[in-house]
Amino acid sequence: LNKPEWYLTQVLMWIGNHSKFLDDKIQPILDKTGSSVNAGLEFSRALVMLILEKLAADIPCLLYDDTLFCHLVDEVLLFERELYSVHGYLSSFPSCMHILSEESCFQRWLTVEKKFALQKMDSMLSSEAAWISQYKDITDVDEMKVPDCAETFMTLLLVITDRYKNLPTASRKLQFLGLQKELVDDFRIRLTQVMKEETRASLGFRYCAILNAVNYIATVLADWADNV
Repeated sequence: LNKPEWYLTQVLMWIGNHSKFLDDKIQPILDKTGSSVNAGLEFSRALVMLILEKLAADIPCLLYDDTLFCHLVDEVLLFERELYSVHGYLSSFPSCMHILSEESCFQRWLTVEKKFALQKMDSMLSSEAAWISQYKDITDVDEMKVPDCAETFMTLLLVITDRYKNLPTASRKLQFLGLQKELVDDFRIRLTQVMKEETRASLGFRYCAILNAVNYIATVLADWADNV
């Protein structure tokens, strides 16, 4: 259960190792018969069906172990990325995202995603470098004077988007968007709490850093407004 990468990598190797044989030897036979079947894709589809069976059997066994469950999701997302980008798998075919979208599994995924995101926010705001810009010494890069915590937070949101963007239904994607909105609101509250501590020094370093953080986040969210 703790090594899903073993069978996921094995399947990718089988697909890669057989592609030349399927293209050179099997595809011409299919073409001669006038069939529209793509040998390589059908081979990939059959192997993915095996993975779906394996996942359906494994997931209930690790649903409440955060570490194992997160590791499985990470490995499945890596597998899917390679399957589509390297091996040309079709989005209309069955995929692992259908298994991750099933109710019990999906709700668990949302829960652990939120848990680890909040932990990340705790660590980024308690860091010594939280209010310092990474690019403070490079003037032409650092027009917005973005503190490290704001940049790290927006990267966190971007990574979450990247993880859920291939979910098969809009309703599931919207639930992840709901999580991101919760995180933005949580971050806003945290910034407000820090700001209240700094009101006596409203021209102080940290107070200005908070204003820069808010400005940066608002600007990036506005840029993302065109991303359906």
